[in-house]
Amino acid sequence: MSMSAVLGSALTLGGVGFVFGSLIVLAHRRFRVDEDPRIDAVAELLPGTNCGACGLAGCRALAEALVEEQVQPAVCTVMGPEDVTDVAEFLGVEAGEAQKRVARLACAGGSDVAAQQADYRGLQNCAAAAEIAAGGKGCPWGCLGLADCEDVCDLDAIFMNSSDLPVVIPERCTACGDCVDACPLDLFSIMPMEQKLFVQCKSLLVAEEAKDLCRVACDGCGRCVLDAADGVVEMVDGLAVIDYEENDLAAPEATERCPTGAIVWLEGAQFERDRGVDHAPSVSLRSATR
Repeated sequence: MSMSAVLGSALTLGGVGFVFGSLIVLAHRRFRVDEDPRIDAVAELLPGTNCGACGLAGCRALAEALVEEQVQPAVCTVMGPEDVTDVAEFLGVEAGEAQKRVARLACAGGSDVAAQQADYRGLQNCAAAAEIAAGGKGCPWGCLGLADCEDVCDLDAIFMNSSDLPVVIPERCTACGDCVDACPLDLFSIMPMEQKLFVQCKSLLVAEEAKDLCRVACDGCGRCVLDAADGVVEMVDGLAVIDYEENDLAAPEATERCPTGAIVWLEGAQFERDRGVDHAPSVSLRSATR
């Protein structure tokens, strides 16, 4: 190939590159969307945990939604009241109100009250134990007590008590749902704290068969149904189930004749003492990016 041919090819390619480069620059200038500088400022005010409890993909997505006034600052359950106020004042919007939600565990069958039928010696996590005879626990619906939920909680809102049960610390819980995903038995649910009537059991056994495996199991007696307002509690496959659409009618009286304590009223210091929250470890919040 002659030198002139090589030079011509180079010039042609250079010309094509110049034309396309110019088109890209023009397109960028025409279609560029300038980002609101307040987004970065709001993101700095947010906790940076990226827990998703607000329903968005992370704190950056929340900052964008706040600037666009799609949500109110109080939707972030990690921030304290002062932080929420700071964000609201910066944006010149109302702080709003958010109903506090926490994770609740549908099991009270710790090692002190629930029967163990075998000695599990496999991998020390619930996911593995659930695949091997329920980790040896008598009740196939009971908490396995190997702390998968505690391990995934980046805000130290869960600790294992002396009976090998996870305890949720409401003040730290942001309702992110990580514990829900981690539990292989689906024992955790995210609930508004105003829903105080709760069944701490998922066993489908009844009467003595249930109590032989766990002293605090729901035995299907139906007393809670009789003692609650109409429609609040019903028996489904031998298990008490609460209709939270009737939550305004729920009252502590529904728990008073429960022979095992499987149905409880989640209010006051006594309940927290019963679950061991008084003995929660005093630790600072861990970063979600650890």
